[in-house]
Amino acid sequence: MPRYDYSSMGFYTYDCLGWPFTEVPPGGGTVFIDELTLAVSGAAGTATIAAAKMGLKTLAVGGVGEDMMGDWVLERLKSFGVDVSAMQRKPGWKTSSSIVLTRADGSRPALHMAGATKDFFVDESMFDHVTDAKVFHVGGVGLTQAMDKGQNAKVMKAAKDRGAITTVDVFAGSPKDLPAIASVLPYTDYFMPSIEEAQALTGLRDHGDTAKYFLDMGVKACVLTLGGDGAYYHDRDGVKFRVPAFDIVVKCTCGCGDAFNAGYAVGLVKDFDPEMRVRFAQATSALNAMGLGSQAGVVNFDHTLNFMKTQKTRG
Repeated sequence: MPRYDYSSMGFYTYDCLGWPFTEVPPGGGTVFIDELTLAVSGAAGTATIAAAKMGLKTLAVGGVGEDMMGDWVLERLKSFGVDVSAMQRKPGWKTSSSIVLTRADGSRPALHMAGATKDFFVDESMFDHVTDAKVFHVGGVGLTQAMDKGQNAKVMKAAKDRGAITTVDVFAGSPKDLPAIASVLPYTDYFMPSIEEAQALTGLRDHGDTAKYFLDMGVKACVLTLGGDGAYYHDRDGVKFRVPAFDIVVKCTCGCGDAFNAGYAVGLVKDFDPEMRVRFAQATSALNAMGLGSQAGVVNFDHTLNFMKTQKTRG
């Protein structure tokens, strides 16, 4: 049996979030807001904590700086029972950090410092440890600069060779990001980009065509997150369906896709069928959107399951 239910490798960031953001004051002025909070975020970080909240035994794999933000990120991860033995720190590194200004409609302009996300490196001596999981996730391909030069693919291959189920999320804005992403796709069971990222990579607009593009590159299934329009699932066996979004009042969209990834991992560990996995992932994402900061609205497995069963959907 694997040591972990979920190993999440990639982008970990320290976020400071304010709500509601309305304007940047001129000069040295001040605008008052109602809420201010801190969160561990990032494509791997959000998923790690959300999965741990829902009962998965979770390993965090990434990097932080030798700074106050790094101290806080590690302590916050540990407070949820996350194993941080694979989190790296080295002199001179800075923790990836963001100032997130969340508007009343949930949109969130941000200021970001890349930090240790671009520096951490998982070498072959760590492969057995980091891939010892039922589900192995890579979050933030395209931002993990040292790992994007072929090492992400090597770790993914090791995970597949070990028998792990593999999931991937990305940070992509244009076709130039495709080479780093393409290298991991032959070892990817579930590829889960946002529709905006998928379209930026492929230039395609149709959901089916977009999914098939990635299926042809080697993935077993493509799960496109569609924001307020829900999610679209399409696999190699021809199974395809769309799940609507839940009808909620959105507070902050920070980390919604990453929370979706955690919910999907829970569904894999629990052996849910594909449609229930996507619905559960949608529920996790919706709960995330109802709080300020990544995974703030996620409580535990039972709470998410009950939300999935009782909350109305859009359309």
